[in-house]
Amino acid sequence: MAHTKAIGSTKLGRDSISKRLGIKLQDGQKVMVGQIILRQRGTKYVPGTNVIRADDDTIFAAKNGVVKFTQRTKTRFDGSRKKATIVSVAI
Repeated sequence: MAHTKAIGSTKLGRDSISKRLGIKLQDGQKVMVGQIILRQRGTKYVPGTNVIRADDDTIFAAKNGVVKFTQRTKTRFDGSRKKATIVSVAI
C-alpha cells in the first residue's frame, strides 16, 4: 500500500503569520501611558522624550500627550551621518 495519497497531497503551502509591524499612531494623535506608538525590528525609529523602547524595539508612551515625529541628522560612532526619525510625546 502507498504511504501517501496518490492525488492532491502536498508538503508545501505553509506560511508564517504576519507580525503586524508598523506605525500604530500617527503624528498629532493623542496617546495615553503605555499605549504602543509603533512596532519595529531594529531601530529605524529612535525613541525621544517621554517614550520608552521595549526589548523587541517597540516604542510606547511613558506619559500622556501628543505623538510627534521629527527628523534629525545623527552622527554615528564612526563619524558618518544619517537621518534619524525621532518619536517623542509632547505633553
